[in-house]
Amino acid sequence: MTTTAAAAVEQAHRREWAFVLAATVRLVRDFDLAEECVQDAYATALTAWASDGVPARPGAWLTTVARRRGLDLLRRDSTFRRALPELVVDEPADDTADLALAALADPTIPDDRLRLISTCCHPALAPQAQIALTLRLVCGVTTAEVARAFLVSEPTMAARITRAKKKIAVAGIPYRVPSVRELPQRLDAICAVIHLLFTTGHTAPAGDRLVRADLVERALQLARMMRALVPDDPSVTGLLALILLTDARRAARVDAAGELRTLEYQDRARWDRAAITEGIALVKQALPHVDRYTVQAAIAAVHDEAPSWAETDWAEIIGLYRLLLRVWPSPVARLNYAIAVGLGGDPERALALLGPLGAEPALATYGYLDAARAAFLAEVGRVEEAVAAYEAALLLTDNTVERTHLRGKLAALIT
Repeated sequence: MTTTAAAAVEQAHRREWAFVLAATVRLVRDFDLAEECVQDAYATALTAWASDGVPARPGAWLTTVARRRGLDLLRRDSTFRRALPELVVDEPADDTADLALAALADPTIPDDRLRLISTCCHPALAPQAQIALTLRLVCGVTTAEVARAFLVSEPTMAARITRAKKKIAVAGIPYRVPSVRELPQRLDAICAVIHLLFTTGHTAPAGDRLVRADLVERALQLARMMRALVPDDPSVTGLLALILLTDARRAARVDAAGELRTLEYQDRARWDRAAITEGIALVKQALPHVDRYTVQAAIAAVHDEAPSWAETDWAEIIGLYRLLLRVWPSPVARLNYAIAVGLGGDPERALALLGPLGAEPALATYGYLDAARAAFLAEVGRVEEAVAAYEAALLLTDNTVERTHLRGKLAALIT
């Protein structure tokens, strides 16, 4: 029974943490106190569920225990009165009617989890602080695990998270559901955080693993949660589709020897067909709305539907990248467009497109730019320049699997 209880607690932590913490924060109005109460609730569950059995609604049980613990602490603490105005605020008067109508039309919008993630992803916080808080508070990731994700020490990350929490209080960032007018802007920030978290896990910036599966799973968890909270938002739908369609290839990205396998050489039989089917269905739901995530998901869908590398529809992919550049004219989008042009059969044109990107500050430490130049330079016979470009890419690459792959490409040119 103890083993069953432990497994149930672990599952409840993965599925219910955000719900339990969000509901507790709304009551006690303090992040640190709420975290303490929720952690106590999970610890209590280990013993209680082993003796009494796992409750039918674990999340509700945990929420009740955490909130009762919070009320007990507040009653005994002289900060009770001081805590009241610090975090939870009334909705602005001019938004009340809109929110009431939104709640009637879609009861999932005023969910406490949306309050929580909206606060963590508030534009007033720095992007890295948004990600750290989202991992810690929304996903329940320990501070030590967040520190490993950012490649910093645990005390350093603990200090960053503490500063972010203090900024929420000092800046008066309200713990509330964004108004109907604010929601689109806030969803942009939330989607950006989830996408950045996914890309960090999809190809780890450093270390001896190509993929940080823990970060990928957290990003997928968050994307699914947001999809459940705002199911009609096309950007959220497109983001979930993008994550599913991209991550579907995970098992084939590294071979049995630990070597990187680029898309051209992957065993497509190892791709996750269930994830691809789900992702394609989501793309169809998000279209005809056009945003960066939906277009990127559509590009991923073209790759995933191609029976082989040779049968990839590069004309469609290039056309979708042109569309992406209209809705998201970023240096990264320009880089990926140039790569698609080269892979589609025009390496000279690709090199012409890549040339100006060397002056982009956003790509100054982005090793993929030099790696792309190296590949196309080698293809057109400019071997010495390709060697120099591969060497430059190696200087900017810290992931061991990617470095091994680049060294192999470089060695093949030199020998």
